[in-house]
Amino acid sequence: MPRLSRWFVRAALLYQLLGFSFGGLILFHKGVPFYAEVWRLLPAHIEFMLFGWTAQLAMGVAFWILPRFGGGASRGNEKAAWLAFALINAGVWLVAIGPVAPAWVTALGRLCELAAAASFGAHLWPRIKPVNGFGTSRRESVR
Repeated sequence: MPRLSRWFVRAALLYQLLGFSFGGLILFHKGVPFYAEVWRLLPAHIEFMLFGWTAQLAMGVAFWILPRFGGGASRGNEKAAWLAFALINAGVWLVAIGPVAPAWVTALGRLCELAAAASFGAHLWPRIKPVNGFGTSRRESVR
């Protein structure tokens, strides 16, 4: 497994741990009310589980498993993928602290996540090739 994939998967597992912990606290509070402010963890819980865990795990596996074309075992422009890793983590934390920060912090976090998706897409796009050539439909390839 490539180094960047390991970073994505490890970060995803840490976000899963944080997300489950926050969710467990919220669920426990529903049964045994102990501190009303625990509900402020809900946006962070959602963010950690959706973007921190799920999206990063998918990105790490995609970086690892998508095919590599060409003569070598190159995965393409890895700088774009590393940038995506940094941006998605920055975005997750900015959105997670959004409820206790000014509104622009959440907007900046979402912008970082969008930029991470664009950067990762730019990295992966050359690795996605049609089977029968560009513009060939399935019906034409059967003939």
